[in-house]
Amino acid sequence: MSGGAYEEPRFPRFARLWPRVARRLDRDPATRRIRAELAAEAHGAVVEIGCGVGSMFRFYPADADVTAVEPEPGLRAAARAAAAAATAATPRLRIRVEPGVAEHLPVADDAADVVLASLVLCSVPDQAAALAEIRRVLRPEGALLAYEHVRSSRRWAAALQRGVTPLWSLGAGGCRLDRDTEAAITAAGFEIVGRRPTGSEHAALTPHLSVTAR
Repeated sequence: MSGGAYEEPRFPRFARLWPRVARRLDRDPATRRIRAELAAEAHGAVVEIGCGVGSMFRFYPADADVTAVEPEPGLRAAARAAAAAATAATPRLRIRVEPGVAEHLPVADDAADVVLASLVLCSVPDQAAALAEIRRVLRPEGALLAYEHVRSSRRWAAALQRGVTPLWSLGAGGCRLDRDTEAAITAAGFEIVGRRPTGSEHAALTPHLSVTAR
């Protein structure tokens, strides 16, 4: 278990803004559908990385036992309130919200049936280390469920993403628009075994993917 390397967050201003963004996303029908489809595949021992304010919690199936990891103290407090509401509505559901970062998860080796990442692999400081850590905590038959925005397949759009990413990242909690997250997942030793429609797979500037990897 490598949770001891947790450090205080670097983007407190973004953490103050994110709850407003999260509330808008919560009202979006497409986002709700994507979250519901993602969570439907979560079962058993689940680790959610970068849970934010806990927007995913109400979508988890009743038999899930969730360890949700969030580095930002303010977001973590909101997530704990969301966990209390979700477990009150679904008494069999268990959710614990813990401090930590994706590169050093406070979870034992081979402890998770599922790791869920929703709009977080774009902003982790070391994506390769985060994916290696996900691999460490997953059981051999476990699955990574990921919903992420990714680098465009169109050359002009990818160049634009690269150009704006340094400034964008400063205001968006370290988020990088130009990450080829699908390639990073496969480079970490995972195989993409399932895809869910997002409605924006082929968008020029903000393509998203939703995949299952083992």
